[in-house]
Amino acid sequence: MKSVSIRRDVLAGITTSFALVPECIAFALVAQLNPLMGLYGAFIVCTITALFGGRPGMVSGAAGSMAVVIVALVVQHGVQHLLATVLLSGLIMVLFGALGLGKLVRMVPHPVMLGFVNGLAIVIALAQLEHFQSGGHWLRGEALWLMAGLVALTMAVTYLVPRLTRAVPPALVAILGVGLLTWGLNLPTRTLGDMAHIAGGWPSLAWPQVTWDLETLKVIAPYAVLMAMVGLLETLLTLNLTDEITQSRGRTNRECVALGAANIASGLAGGMGGCAMIGQTMINLNSGGRGRLSGVVAGVMVLMFVLWLSPLIEQIPLAALVGVMFVVAQQTFAWGSLQVIGKVPRQDVFLIALVTVVTVFTDLAAAVLCGVVISALHFAWQHARELRAEVVTQPDGARTYRLHGTLFFASTTAFLDAFAVADDPAHVTLDCQQLSFVDYSAIEALHTLRQRYERAGKHLRVVHLSPRCKQLLRRAGSVGSSD
Repeated sequence: MKSVSIRRDVLAGITTSFALVPECIAFALVAQLNPLMGLYGAFIVCTITALFGGRPGMVSGAAGSMAVVIVALVVQHGVQHLLATVLLSGLIMVLFGALGLGKLVRMVPHPVMLGFVNGLAIVIALAQLEHFQSGGHWLRGEALWLMAGLVALTMAVTYLVPRLTRAVPPALVAILGVGLLTWGLNLPTRTLGDMAHIAGGWPSLAWPQVTWDLETLKVIAPYAVLMAMVGLLETLLTLNLTDEITQSRGRTNRECVALGAANIASGLAGGMGGCAMIGQTMINLNSGGRGRLSGVVAGVMVLMFVLWLSPLIEQIPLAALVGVMFVVAQQTFAWGSLQVIGKVPRQDVFLIALVTVVTVFTDLAAAVLCGVVISALHFAWQHARELRAEVVTQPDGARTYRLHGTLFFASTTAFLDAFAVADDPAHVTLDCQQLSFVDYSAIEALHTLRQRYERAGKHLRVVHLSPRCKQLLRRAGSVGSSD
């Protein structure tokens, strides 16, 4: 059984490496960098996170989300400032994980996760359309039909192979099969070598050649923070998705530390920064990769392509890789999210759609932040509406208010409106047995209520405070008359 898992991990890693190369080259070109920087970054980040990260089976590399962040930095300040930025972002990632903040990803609502997955699936599919262009113009005639035909053939093979056998990854069979077909028939189609020549040497360690002073820090710090935030967010959300697919639980903080260490190493070796790549992760998982070995093999294979195998890898037709990525996009999209329309609250459907659209048209960080903020505001609004008051008048004329719910910033107005200070008797009791005080706004609301009764010449007594509420009020000096 162990030999079977090793074989699956090795084959999955090889398959994933084929998909890593064009993506990393493309992202390096987007960032206006030498393609080798993307490949070196993929090798280092993928290998280190696979060995030491908290989520076996997940694949990291030079990601497009981080490439977009650094374009302006490269154009304005050059490659050396980029490498310094990668170093600093890696330190921030390590600190994030060391402080145990990786668990914050558990606070991302499920509709936001669905929107994130759907948005990235669309982004993956749209990114493949550029391969149907040449020189800035869409392919036409025979070139277009040949490209489309090979893409369709690749997708068909990828879907059919699992019906015949699961001994080999379907994407690997499709890539090699279509590659041999185009080579054997000498079909005039674009290959990986048309994107860039990837032959190179070993990455060498070197400290970024920048002046390490306050001025440099002012330049690189904003980019480093943004890179770290985007990289951590995409990695942790991909980790959550991998957890669901594999029915296991990864270690978020360990993954953050490993990712930070990988980025530091990449910056020292002249590579791009990187994070988890959902497309390549899906290829790895769908190919049977579940262990650390699959990620290690993928990373090492990228280096082997650069050092010795570039003449072979450059012959792979782009159509084969595009076909595989279209299948990945189809399998990544959460089609079940379309079936929940009309079955779940409308605000959740709206949230899924919003995060999907924002992910496609802006970036992942903005989409997730927007989704979390809207979810939090909706939760606060709904929770605030649950605050209710039960008023009981005693035989002696005294009045008791029994409040039920949570007192926090969104419910303070409803809390104060529940009391008829002018009409109340001289002695009023506030029963807090079913009321929780959460924040400073709650303390201020109680303080305001007491002042209203004092100005009316009446006495407010607060009873049945929980130990936590008592401690919260005591720290603020607002316990007053209570039990």
